[in-house]
Amino acid sequence: MTQLPDAIRQLPHLRQLDLTGNHLTALPDWLGDLVYLERLFLDRNRLNALPESIGSLTRLAALHADDNQLATLPDALGSLPHLKRLQIMNNRLSSLPASLWRRPAIEALYIGGNPLATLPNAIGALTTLRELYIHNSDLTTLPETLGDLAALQTLDAGHNALIALPDALGRLHNLTHFLYLSDNQLTDVPDSIGSLTHLRYLNLTDNQLTTLPDALGKLTRLRELRLYNNRLAALPDAIGHLTDLRELHLMNNRLTRLPETLGDLHRLTHLDLRNNRLVALPASLPQLQQLTHLDLRNNRLLSLPASLADLPQLRKLDLRWNKLRALPAWLGQLERRGCIVLM
Repeated sequence: MTQLPDAIRQLPHLRQLDLTGNHLTALPDWLGDLVYLERLFLDRNRLNALPESIGSLTRLAALHADDNQLATLPDALGSLPHLKRLQIMNNRLSSLPASLWRRPAIEALYIGGNPLATLPNAIGALTTLRELYIHNSDLTTLPETLGDLAALQTLDAGHNALIALPDALGRLHNLTHFLYLSDNQLTDVPDSIGSLTHLRYLNLTDNQLTTLPDALGKLTRLRELRLYNNRLAALPDAIGHLTDLRELHLMNNRLTRLPETLGDLHRLTHLDLRNNRLVALPASLPQLQQLTHLDLRNNRLLSLPASLADLPQLRKLDLRWNKLRALPAWLGQLERRGCIVLM
């Protein structure tokens, strides 16, 4: 379908219109006559603009227009008092209309995959925003007003060019679902991150981190922490305070040792340490009684503590590409218990 059929105009009480996956290049002005419309789906078309008449859809709650060719958005978007969800990912937007930031009712804003170089300070006015996706853009900084998004639960700012994070990040006390900052150019993490005490998932992979702040240990509800593909040479002792952590991913760093406090992560099930520079393992490792997967590939281990045999839940142990002088007999115990041992 390359154009919207006029017959749709005869449905003035239409509440949902799904035009996903067509070949539309434009929408008619009479779209604004569908004043009862609540949900409009325009994903995967060839639209390069939206009509100003969209501002007449005063009942519209959700507008999806991902994967089009939109270079601008109409100011009329600011006239939609009930708009709660706006998805315009993977378009050609280099800026967003100022009227958008005057719509405090918005709860979900998906604008990733656009060539956005900056976010305006006015974004802080979206005080009901719960989900913000700004990934795959050209962002180098985030505004301090980001901290004003008091209701925010999910933030995806991955795959940008961020060189630093604002201290205001720590004011997002309701950030619970996840914070995704993968594939940026971060060299450190602000201490203010320790204020995100309800956060459950943190992804800082593919950055240039050399150290982690002790404040990270305050994220006591964190369940998954991904730090692979960085330049970490050590972990802070405070990591042992993350007692609800289930998965810790540290591959492709420069770790030579691990803190003894690692053994305090009693709920940990997955520990990925491959491609580091470890020469020994902490004596506390056998305290990880829930551990099911331990990946030690491509380190510099010369020997293994026999106490690894005391990990009752271990299902996979990968020891390949180390410098082990001999294979300990207790590995057979693990295999007889059903553990897959790769050497």
